[in-house]
Amino acid sequence: MKDDKRLKRKVRNSYIVSTVSVALVLFLLGSVGYLMIAAMKVAETLQQSVSVSVELRNDLSDEERQAIEKQLSAEEIVATISFVTKEEKLEDQEFRKLFGSAFEEILEENPLCDSYELTLTSASADQELLGSFIAAVERIDGVDRVSYPAMMVERLHTTVGKIRLVLLLFGGALLLVSLILLNNTIRLAIFSKRYLINTMKLVGATKWFIMRPFLGNSITQGILSGLAASALFAVAVFGLNEAVPELTSLAEIGKVAIIIGAMIVGGVLISGAFTLIALNKFVNMKSNKIYLY
Repeated sequence: MKDDKRLKRKVRNSYIVSTVSVALVLFLLGSVGYLMIAAMKVAETLQQSVSVSVELRNDLSDEERQAIEKQLSAEEIVATISFVTKEEKLEDQEFRKLFGSAFEEILEENPLCDSYELTLTSASADQELLGSFIAAVERIDGVDRVSYPAMMVERLHTTVGKIRLVLLLFGGALLLVSLILLNNTIRLAIFSKRYLINTMKLVGATKWFIMRPFLGNSITQGILSGLAASALFAVAVFGLNEAVPELTSLAEIGKVAIIIGAMIVGGVLISGAFTLIALNKFVNMKSNKIYLY
């Protein structure tokens, strides 16, 4: 009787440890995925902050200006476009601070030009595409000058590219290590029941009859692990958003829901797949080899 209770307790403890291990790994993967989404969103926002100033000749008519605006708006690389008159520029106090005295004290007329201020999409990370766009804009009839911070843009896109590469490598390495740890945990749980599997084989149980209860338990374990990981993740996200409200706009509720769903589905798939692999090994193992482990 005591041996039976001890055996049941060991099996139950093994099941609990395996479930907790899977839940913690899923929580870690989900948290890293959430932070990667937020970091990617920040990188995309930085890339979309690139601005281009398209200055126009002063002798353009309204029809010619509108034609240029229509041509610029048709470009897929352009995110937003706004028209700024030279009078508005002259009234800009921040702009006037760049000069020691007012224009009126030096020149008789406003030397500035009307311009279109553009912000570009993340596609501007492609240097060839950006260069061809700038060259095409400069060839537009009526455009006097095109200016943008070329050096800053190049460094920005290079830095963002390196950040994305590091995040992807880190995420991939973490995923690989997590899968190896989960595989070992589930394999040890099945290993502890190898004598039970061998006994069922000796009394004539079929392969599917032996595997069915284990696979059923693994699916239940995956669901419980996914739910536990999702609960921890939801609490962590809520606490993080309370401390850093900006993250709410970086990783929307829809993406958080996708991560939670992926945790539950991932828990079922991981538990089921690794359980099936471990079971297949011990079910197919000869009885005289089972005692060698």
